[in-house]
Amino acid sequence: MIECLIKDFPRHAQEEVTIRGWVSNRRSSGKVSFLVLRDGSGVCQAIAEREVLGEELYPEIKKIPLESSVIVRGTIREEPRSPGGYELTVTGLEIVQKSEEFPIGKKEHGPDFLLNNRHLWLRSGRQTAIMRVRDTLVRNVREYFHRNDFTLLDSPIFTTTCGEDTSSLFSVDYFDLGKAYLSQTGQLYLEAAIFGLGKVYCLGPTFRAERSKTRRHLIEFWMVEAEVAFADHEKNLALQEDFVSFIVQNTIAERAEELAYLERDLEPLKKVTPPFYRITYDEALKILGEHGSDIQWGADLGGDDETIITGLYDKPVFIEHYPKKVKAFYMKEHPEKPEYVKCADLLAPEGYGEIIGGSQREDDHGKLLQAILDNGLDPERYGWYLDLRKYGSVPHSGFGLGIERTLSWICGLKHVRETIPFPRMIYRAYP
Repeated sequence: MIECLIKDFPRHAQEEVTIRGWVSNRRSSGKVSFLVLRDGSGVCQAIAEREVLGEELYPEIKKIPLESSVIVRGTIREEPRSPGGYELTVTGLEIVQKSEEFPIGKKEHGPDFLLNNRHLWLRSGRQTAIMRVRDTLVRNVREYFHRNDFTLLDSPIFTTTCGEDTSSLFSVDYFDLGKAYLSQTGQLYLEAAIFGLGKVYCLGPTFRAERSKTRRHLIEFWMVEAEVAFADHEKNLALQEDFVSFIVQNTIAERAEELAYLERDLEPLKKVTPPFYRITYDEALKILGEHGSDIQWGADLGGDDETIITGLYDKPVFIEHYPKKVKAFYMKEHPEKPEYVKCADLLAPEGYGEIIGGSQREDDHGKLLQAILDNGLDPERYGWYLDLRKYGSVPHSGFGLGIERTLSWICGLKHVRETIPFPRMIYRAYP
């Protein structure tokens, strides 16, 4: 007998097969029980009849607890009304483990309950759909860089330097060497690699000790970062447009079924093609003022500000040239307006806000050293980074995209906590 995955049912119609999985739902009608089975590849309906299975086995099936693990034998038949268009007529069933009463029922549960039971909640149809979209998104991220001749560089998790705000660092004791920090970004290390490899990227976990409780923040998240030698600010924006368009269009094409399950309207996402909109920081402040925001020049945009901006555009929008004082020390000073830097944040439409931060990097040794001092950082810790400006320095640029925020946008989710298997937030590190 063929051992089969549910996703392969179309290739085995009218054949008798064995599947292994879990009972995700059940209902009975007298002499017939309808089981919804899940095996990790898909979902199917199985029809169990008393007449076929007998008086000894059928009563067990009729009352089998949800989430029990089973091995089921049966014949695959086409049935357009069933999930996936096929159903299984059961000829035999073995209970591997009879589940205890499953704590997540059909009634409504609050977010705290679901997060406390995240290890079980991940089994739900909604969560498996999101995880499949995530898998495809990450695969398309890697595929884009592979096609465009980038080399993967795995940057360190433990670092002695910070790329962003020092107040959001997680510190650890590193043997006898003093303090080290969990990485906020792999960018500085990518900059070192471009001198040998030209175009590089990294993809890995990132840690920010921010006491933020917004729907867009996680303490631990995954970020893809890219760095390119001989690339100025304009080339950096063009790369981001091409990259974001590629990953969005390929992901929605491959995961249309899961996105339909999530009730995501794909029409706004289909518009995500170059060119994207561009406005300056000063233009953004003018727009925000006209819409009732009290943001002052020199402040970074908050979540509410980003929501206002993105509500005005039908596809992503770059906000360029922020004041130097609100951005990281490594950003290139604007040659005509030294109080600004050559950077841009990319905001996703529909209120999702920032998904990318990028900039041209400061390639002048003297200016970079001064920026380090101006930001109260220790030049000795950045000695290796400053060296990059001594030995063949070139104009270069890069960006970082948050996987979870991008996935939240693609799936149309209200909160980023659903986009990662086990979310870490300021009030949650369990399970």
